[in-house]
Amino acid sequence: MRKVFSALFSIVLAAGLAGCHRAPDEVRIRQAIESARLAATETDAGRLTDVLSEDFDGNDGTMSRKDLGNLLRLARFRGESVRAVMGPITVEPRGDRYVATFTITLGSGGKLFPAELGVFEVETGWRREGREWHCYTARWKHQL
Repeated sequence: MRKVFSALFSIVLAAGLAGCHRAPDEVRIRQAIESARLAATETDAGRLTDVLSEDFDGNDGTMSRKDLGNLLRLARFRGESVRAVMGPITVEPRGDRYVATFTITLGSGGKLFPAELGVFEVETGWRREGREWHCYTARWKHQL
C-alpha cells in the first residue's frame, strides 16, 4: 500500500511540476494564432475574440474586436463555413512585445462570403495582458 501511495504521489508531483512549466512566449503566440484560425473555421466568435485585446485595431481602424466577432456571429447564424489555411508563422520580439507574420488562404461555403476569398499577408502585434498574450493590432493585405 505504501508503494502504491508513493508511486501515486510521484505521478501527481511530476504532473504538477510539468504544469508549472510554461511554454516560451513565441510558442504561446503561435498557439494563440492557431486557436484563432480554428475559431474562424468553426465560426466561434467567442473563441476568436478571446485572443484579441479589448482595444484591438484591425487594418488601421477598419475592424475592431467587436466587428470581427459580429462577422463570425453572422456567418454562424447564416450557416456559413470558413476555410483557413495558414503558411509558416514568423514570430519576432520587439521590446516587451512580439510581431508575428504569416500568410493565410481564406475560402468559404459561398453563402455570406465569396467561395474564394484569396491569399492574405498578415502582420500581427502581440502584448502580454496578465499571464496571456493577446493580439492588439493586425494588418492584412490581399496578395496578388
